[in-house]
Amino acid sequence: MTDTSNHKHLLLDSQLCFALYSTSLAMTKVYKPLLQALGLTYPQYLAMMVLWEQDGLTVGDVSTRLLTDPGSLTPLLKRLETEGLLSRTRSKEDERVVLLHLTEQGRALRDKANSIPACILGASGKTITELKAMQAELLELRGNLHGSLE
Repeated sequence: MTDTSNHKHLLLDSQLCFALYSTSLAMTKVYKPLLQALGLTYPQYLAMMVLWEQDGLTVGDVSTRLLTDPGSLTPLLKRLETEGLLSRTRSKEDERVVLLHLTEQGRALRDKANSIPACILGASGKTITELKAMQAELLELRGNLHGSLE
């Protein structure tokens, strides 16, 4: 048996990062069957939500919104285009800029996805008020962590 008395702060179950990581894994598992019914992966769903909020964004806009690198987003967007959910076109003003527009099929998928938040709420065992409070705390934490990197 290992003596942990001097290292309790290093126990896995004491780590906020592990609680966040394992919760994120569980959340994605809950989403998986819901999104499979729509033919989407979780990252694709996130990109579609951004475009459902505002169509006609650039790849850079979506990347910024999702806090990800545009290069890692491109293959995902190409797959969504192949699936007929969006179109990618080069800007006439600057050919380096790629504009994203939902297709009719992509817009229709929004209605099919409409029940997902209620399913997640039910699976969480929390009230909407509790989840909003938790979200606010996580957003504050994320902001603090990003601030510490500057």
